[in-house]
Amino acid sequence: MSLKNEVSVVCPVYCSEATLEHLVNEICRALTTGFKFEIILVDDGSRDSSWNKILQICDSNPYVRGIRLNRNFGQHGALLAGIRSAQYEITVTLDDDLQNPPVEIPKLLNALTSGIDVVYGVGIKSEHSVWRKLTSRFIRRLFYLLLGYSEASQISSFRAFRTHLRNGFAGNLGPSISIDSLLTWSTESFKHVDVEHRKRMSGKSNYGLIRLIQHMINSATSYSVVPLRLATTLGSIVTILGFIMFLWVTLRPLFSGVSVPGFPLLAASLAIFSGTQLLVLGILGEYIGKMHFRVMNKPSFVIVESSEKN
Repeated sequence: MSLKNEVSVVCPVYCSEATLEHLVNEICRALTTGFKFEIILVDDGSRDSSWNKILQICDSNPYVRGIRLNRNFGQHGALLAGIRSAQYEITVTLDDDLQNPPVEIPKLLNALTSGIDVVYGVGIKSEHSVWRKLTSRFIRRLFYLLLGYSEASQISSFRAFRTHLRNGFAGNLGPSISIDSLLTWSTESFKHVDVEHRKRMSGKSNYGLIRLIQHMINSATSYSVVPLRLATTLGSIVTILGFIMFLWVTLRPLFSGVSVPGFPLLAASLAIFSGTQLLVLGILGEYIGKMHFRVMNKPSFVIVESSEKN
């Protein structure tokens, strides 16, 4: 059997009791023929009975393993817990809402050819709301600018990658992680394929606008120095402009004899410099905050229980 046919499917679960059984059944139907696989369901501190449902599924389905986190660590923290628990050579991640149909998993695996380490499944026609589409597009573009790899504009939560890539981020990473950013630590070989994108079976997305913005800020300040360099560039430009303004204020009266209005110029100068200082301090504060949490060794996840019997 090819290593590409040995697959660990990792699904973060949050308040998805109603769809879990259907999710597992679809994954099994997609992989039963020709694949050796496991399904890892990671309960990310659900407030409903998702964990009890996971245990029931584990008892009746030998392909399924369950992990329950101590509290809600976020989608990427739950993914990291599942990825580090994966036993097979290829890891596939997908959400629990069935918007990315498991039947498309073989398409990702077939695209994982020699020389390709990560494949993203990107919906041909997204069923997200307009604002979610625009926000996601902006975040993908930001990933391209920050992380510098061409496929960043086509990232999604539906991924297939070689499990050994996790060795590149094996340490304690602290909170506010990004799986996509971490994968760039281990490889530059990315690809994307078009897949179907469905409407949610039930409920609404837990990844709202605020969480998307938080993820964008975390990714920008945790995995790239581009914002810091932008701040440095902006500071340099404003300093040069300030120097030019100083020359204009001091030299113009010497040659023309016309005085320059003092208060408006002073007020404009203070506004420019104060705004720049606040912007730079804010960006530096984000970096210092991330360093603070990492020095504290705050965990990315804590496993409190497992379905596996010792």
